[in-house]
Amino acid sequence: MSTPTGKVSYLRKFYNKALEKSNSKKTYYTMCLISFLESSIFPLPPDLLMIPMILANKSKAFSIAWWATICSVVGGIVGYGIGYGLLHLSEWIIATYHLNVHLEHFQQQFTKWGFWIIALKGLTPIPFKLVTIASGMAHYAFWPFLLASLIARSFRFYILAFLLWKFGDKAKAFIEKRLTLVFTLIMIGLVLGIVMVKFI
Repeated sequence: MSTPTGKVSYLRKFYNKALEKSNSKKTYYTMCLISFLESSIFPLPPDLLMIPMILANKSKAFSIAWWATICSVVGGIVGYGIGYGLLHLSEWIIATYHLNVHLEHFQQQFTKWGFWIIALKGLTPIPFKLVTIASGMAHYAFWPFLLASLIARSFRFYILAFLLWKFGDKAKAFIEKRLTLVFTLIMIGLVLGIVMVKFI
């Protein structure tokens, strides 16, 4: 399918490459790295790689979700550590994503709702790095943080894996026909996650 712009063409090349290389170790490592970094410093979600990887090989859907979950939780531990002991780096990351105004509100909420903030907001498009760094800065207890992160991230990635496993053929046909729309919706979700911090 031809595309009218170089930008869309690049997107399709990325998608096709991800499908083609879905079983390679390099693709797995890249997805794991993105999952890890997304919980501490990186803005893009691992879904961008997970979706084509699962569509290319539905039998590995839950294995992919497993690795995304584990790497995301480990990245969350790093984010927690940054918030807990590296104040200047924490402030820089928060400022980079223009989340300074809302950090104090997050920290106040931890006093009463710490576990549920981590567990529930880890399921939303809200940047998980904000949750992990805020947890550390609030000195929230580590083990409840770890458990809530594991619950949130496993639900997040396993639900995606299940839906793609269940409706993979239909999903693949839809995505390939409307690739730009799907990518745009993912990006809108990312932006909305940041905007939601103001209201939730």
